[in-house]
Amino acid sequence: MELDLKINEFEGPLDLLLHLIKESKMDIFDIRIEEITEQYLKYIEKQEKMNLEIDSEYLVLASELIEIKSKLLLPNEKVEEDIEEDPREELINRLLEYEAYKEITKTLKEKEELRHEIYTKAPSNIKDYIEENTEIKSDITLDDLVDAFQKFLERKKENRPLSTKVTEKEITVSSRRHDISLILKRKKKISFFDLFTVFTKEYIVATFLAVLEMAKNKELVITQNEAFDDITCEVRE
Repeated sequence: MELDLKINEFEGPLDLLLHLIKESKMDIFDIRIEEITEQYLKYIEKQEKMNLEIDSEYLVLASELIEIKSKLLLPNEKVEEDIEEDPREELINRLLEYEAYKEITKTLKEKEELRHEIYTKAPSNIKDYIEENTEIKSDITLDDLVDAFQKFLERKKENRPLSTKVTEKEITVSSRRHDISLILKRKKKISFFDLFTVFTKEYIVATFLAVLEMAKNKELVITQNEAFDDITCEVRE
């Protein structure tokens, strides 16, 4: 087997040994030690001829392979209960552990690369959804509306049920605008807070932005008659 490999191509001696075993199409549970040791030593020798520095851990594994090879050449030793001891067992276990570790590392790397393909949008300025002539009646301002909304969320958190129903339906600003339009066609006027019937982040954000966008487009009017009164949304006449 021609070894055209460089030392920096491997993460360590077990990585090299695992590569040689797979290239030779060996069963990892029945490693042909004499053959694999020869290939491993040829690799070390070639690196030395190329004046490449060999890490001591590669040399340690080389000595272990030679030791295992010599044990296999000797008459089989028997331990208690006549169970034959396989000198390769410890090495096989180390290789299996390393292979499992390598597979996990590969999976995590793939997930990391996939995560890099996901882009997030910077938070929008809520004031982009409202203009000076947006239909908000009385002295209530956008900041007042946001403040009232935050207090509403705090109350909701305290009263939130222990379990909530999860839905796979996508919640968008557009879909919430459509829903709110249908509600206002039936009721003409509704409490701003009654529009938030589902307590999930996606639903709440989409609903809040939908209300602001509809107010901006003159599709509804946000009203508060007096300070601390209920905030309502109604069809614009």
